[in-house]
Amino acid sequence: MSTPETVAAAVAAGANAVGFVFAPGSPRTVGPDLAKELIANVPGHIETVGVFRNQPVDEVLELARRSGVDTVQLHGDETVADSERVQAQGFGILRAMSINSYRALDDAQRSRWETGRILLDAVEPGAGVTFDAADLVDAPPAGSWILAGGLNPGNVAHLVATLHPAGVDVSSGVESSRGIKDSELIRGFITAARSATDSTS
Repeated sequence: MSTPETVAAAVAAGANAVGFVFAPGSPRTVGPDLAKELIANVPGHIETVGVFRNQPVDEVLELARRSGVDTVQLHGDETVADSERVQAQGFGILRAMSINSYRALDDAQRSRWETGRILLDAVEPGAGVTFDAADLVDAPPAGSWILAGGLNPGNVAHLVATLHPAGVDVSSGVESSRGIKDSELIRGFITAARSATDSTS
């Protein structure tokens, strides 16, 4: 998120969490001061997430503190030790990884990550491309996991009903152009995602 209007749309539509990208090089990157202003308008029951990728842990912690996010999403080559250091400073952790990286983990590595929350993304995160998730139907990740990668208002309900993730994550699928969120698409996405969970509960 990068504007008050889109944050308000997500909140009004019933989002469980809103995210702010701090990873450099993304068209969605915001600074900590802007994120702090936007977070001030997010009710306390909605989780705020800072997205980081291959940044030094000290930098991650500084940006997380300055912005006031609740949770840090690590989306690079960060280690379990990095995750534990962030958690020790009072932040929630969401470990994001591409589906290929997840499939390449051995049982011990997978078990260590799955004790917390993980987010499974496409091979090229942020590109708006889905991945073949057929193997997740019979062998989903243990614990709480979030599906990402190419989700949009038109496909999210089917994927939620098929894969039963604990949550879904969207970025490019609710953009009118790269990096520009669209309030109507945000509302449509959340409505579709919730319709799938309502019909399976």
